[in-house]
Amino acid sequence: MKIKAWFCFIAGWFIPGLGHLIQKKFWRGLIFFVCIGGMASLGLAMGGKIYSFRFDNPLMVLTVFADLGNSFLFILARLFPIGRGVLESPTFEFGTAYIAGAGLLNYLVALDAFDLAQGKKS
Repeated sequence: MKIKAWFCFIAGWFIPGLGHLIQKKFWRGLIFFVCIGGMASLGLAMGGKIYSFRFDNPLMVLTVFADLGNSFLFILARLFPIGRGVLESPTFEFGTAYIAGAGLLNYLVALDAFDLAQGKKS
């Protein structure tokens, strides 16, 4: 496998759309960055929670996997007090779902950058 494909995958996973920007797919990378970043930002504004590693509940493994899709945001949430969740907020569940959805979409975008770098699609 090509090293560039793996580099584009990891870069795209770390920051949405970066894997496409590396391959000079500027519009595609910009659209992915704005959409996924906007979804995650909207989820944070709604009081959503970014879950940390706790494996006492099997469903927590799935939520952590979804939140790891937003790798840069996940790291920021561990370093700074963001994404703690506001349970009293009526939009808490929607915000958490937006953050998890953005993470899962980012996995797909990173795989798209990987496929582009391997020459499987254009």
